[in-house]
Amino acid sequence: MTLEKRLKGRLALVTGASRGLGRAAALALAREGASVIITARSQGALEALDDEIRSLRGQATILALDLRHWDRIDQLGPTIYQRWGKLDIFVASAGILGPLSPLPHVTADSWAAVMDIDLNANWRLIRTLDPVLKASDAGRAIFVSSGAARNCRAYWGPYSVAKAGLEALARTYAAECESTPVRVNAVDPGAMRTGMRAKAYPGEDPATLPDPSEIAPLIVALSLPTSTRNGETILYREWKTAERAAESLATMQDGLDAS
Repeated sequence: MTLEKRLKGRLALVTGASRGLGRAAALALAREGASVIITARSQGALEALDDEIRSLRGQATILALDLRHWDRIDQLGPTIYQRWGKLDIFVASAGILGPLSPLPHVTADSWAAVMDIDLNANWRLIRTLDPVLKASDAGRAIFVSSGAARNCRAYWGPYSVAKAGLEALARTYAAECESTPVRVNAVDPGAMRTGMRAKAYPGEDPATLPDPSEIAPLIVALSLPTSTRNGETILYREWKTAERAAESLATMQDGLDAS
């Protein structure tokens, strides 16, 4: 039996697609039938991802992109419009951890790098992609946040501030899109088995953490044209608990219907 591809015919753009949740999201979207524009700085990693997507009989377009090159970001929306005429899904997964250090010890260059990649680049991406998202019948924008946006622990200053700003950015854009076909949300995946997590917690056993592929179904769910959520920060663990409860209820109902 062939499963229905729920995103067939839709176009997605994923930043930070060379690794971690961005890579897992790109693969999950491709499995659901979306054509995926995959972006990151590493051309080699993107080519490997492209090979994997094509092995799934999916379609990908590689775009090597440094998110601190503002002029290239500004060209992205017009380029997508000229080639495809619209963008259905935007997943903003690119990010850096930056220094884990007391605020007075953070250098200006380090602070600027985190703000530029984790926050400022996403504002520029909104600005350039807004017209093509609104050209879709159901544009979806999903920003990857973190519990650090709300926990504000010592020594996590640049990352926490950038992610808090990102959540505010997403909610503001969501409010501005309320009367349009575009829906905007942030996702807090929680702890994942990634290189960034290993850098932050070098003594942690990665085997105790979920793989990013386990979080990717949440990205897919928010990408669907039928998704109506807007202006939320969705915690993966809470979403997963709700999904399991819904599946259990459906199983019980099927049993009742069959009896």
